[in-house]
Amino acid sequence: MTPETPLEIDPTDVSALLAVPGERTFRLIDCREDSEWQICRLPDAQLVPLSRFGELAPQVFTDTQERVIIYCHHGMRSLRAAQFLRQSGFAHAQSMRGGIDAWSDMVDPATPRY
Repeated sequence: MTPETPLEIDPTDVSALLAVPGERTFRLIDCREDSEWQICRLPDAQLVPLSRFGELAPQVFTDTQERVIIYCHHGMRSLRAAQFLRQSGFAHAQSMRGGIDAWSDMVDPATPRY
């Protein structure tokens, strides 16, 4: 990763990263609320609801060099979360464009849409 890491990443690119065998090079964060998390989620994601993001961020995010990919329902909340982390010094924070809805459309149609 370079300091010029794009703020957004497409679901197909996230899917490709998840498909790489071996050591994971990023952390996947779901910033939706628990009720949404119960409907569907991406593999190995960690739930950090946007409503508690500022409160939980200091404990959850400690390595400013870590690559963090955040998703939500349609991509708006995750964009705000990624911008928050960028402003806090996390240069490699990214939002998955279009959220889990786009994931369902572009990557895995079996992922429930709501």
